[in-house]
Amino acid sequence: MKYSYRCTDCDAVFEIKPELTVCPYCAAKQEPETPLMGVLEVVLEGKAPENWKVMDLLPVPEEFFPPAPVGGTPLWEPQNLRRELGTPNLYIKDDGANPTSSFKDRASYLVSAFARQHGIEDIVLASTGNAGSSMAGIGAAAGQRITLFLPEAAPPAKIIQALQYGARVFKVRGNYDFAYALSQEYSKSHGGMNRNTAYNPMTMEGKKTVSLEIFRQLGRVPDHVFVPTGDGCIIGGVFKGFLDLMRLGISDRMPTIWCVQSDKSDAINRALESGRFEKISASTLADSISVDVPANGRPVLRWMKEHEGRAVTVRDASIPVAQARLSASTGLFTEPAGATAFAGFLDVVNELPKDETFVVLATGNGLKDTNTAMKGVDAPDVVIESLNDIP
Repeated sequence: MKYSYRCTDCDAVFEIKPELTVCPYCAAKQEPETPLMGVLEVVLEGKAPENWKVMDLLPVPEEFFPPAPVGGTPLWEPQNLRRELGTPNLYIKDDGANPTSSFKDRASYLVSAFARQHGIEDIVLASTGNAGSSMAGIGAAAGQRITLFLPEAAPPAKIIQALQYGARVFKVRGNYDFAYALSQEYSKSHGGMNRNTAYNPMTMEGKKTVSLEIFRQLGRVPDHVFVPTGDGCIIGGVFKGFLDLMRLGISDRMPTIWCVQSDKSDAINRALESGRFEKISASTLADSISVDVPANGRPVLRWMKEHEGRAVTVRDASIPVAQARLSASTGLFTEPAGATAFAGFLDVVNELPKDETFVVLATGNGLKDTNTAMKGVDAPDVVIESLNDIP
């Protein structure tokens, strides 16, 4: 198998090198406060092995990956929800089962391997929390040094994770977009590999593995995949995985991929309606998908149009309600971002054929953000000393 980079804007092709992050021709046209120009995707050439595995479709040899059990996450069959909703082919992909309890391990795993392949020991990134704690954990397994820029409002559990893994953590007085800008500046002055979403092509390439796994687990392409979306890198990876399966002749169709966003952070869905991106002031409860300017917005917009992706915007207040409903009916406690995908599914399921195959991406463990989770449940307000105290 041969691999190269291709610009998602101008289609220019480049050799894969660690110093190349975005297309130099398109990056020169970058305007402030707009999605990245010149995002690079990894192009595969050749034929997949007959009994291919996920590692066979990645651009880094297997020996460079750190000793961490990333991927292979469960595809739950929620029987209670299936009966309740009349959807016998509903599945929940539980990426909270990854080593750092986050989908972001898929990207961190490949970025770490790519850095090891090229002898790079320092990795820098910005994050709302999950990508940072993920890179810190995977970097710890690989023996790499991780520097992380987090918004000061990042959930404490995610900051604690990153610190436990030994990362150097800077809390930024501002939002994710400002942390992103500071991390870019830091990389230019201090060197190392920058893992920022979309800016590092290996982030989207790593995230495509979820599509490959879903295909292997189901034995087919599902009809629908519901993806919580903020900066657009996860949904970009979902598209990329199914596209690669088609390009290699392994499958012959694309599922309907749903871009699920909160009404408090919906830049991509707005752009799908208007045809252009406008900066917003994101304020969603689901911190993992709270983004003013979606870095990977341009490729996502293109693929949504080319492959008939669909969009659903959910009320922010519905996220903790959906989170509690999923937990209580399945035993799967997902983070607010994963609950956003489930909320989107609930909003549209009655408009779709009930016998089709649905996959909802649950992107992280609910313990990542307990403050938000408490908004969807009734906490006990009475402390008892005996059974006689029970109201």
